[in-house]
Amino acid sequence: MESRKKRRSFNYFALVMVFVIGYFAFRLVGQQVHLQQIAEDQAVADARLAAAQAENEALKQEKANLQDLSYVEKIAREELGMTRQGELPYTEAGK
Repeated sequence: MESRKKRRSFNYFALVMVFVIGYFAFRLVGQQVHLQQIAEDQAVADARLAAAQAENEALKQEKANLQDLSYVEKIAREELGMTRQGELPYTEAGK
């Protein structure tokens, strides 16, 4: 009867396959984490680019406005308190 019993041997092929599948699963998860980080970095870079482009447009508009003498006069009067020759500056008492 003992000859009929099949002796169980260790299945090395199954062990190797488990390790191979585990290795590729580990690599896949690592790549997904890396791609997620790259996507987040891309979103931050896109936001910074949009902000820089908006600031650039505002600066271009300011540069164009500075070519207009009436705008320059307005800024000089409002922000710097300058007046034309012969004018008296008006200031509020509360300031």
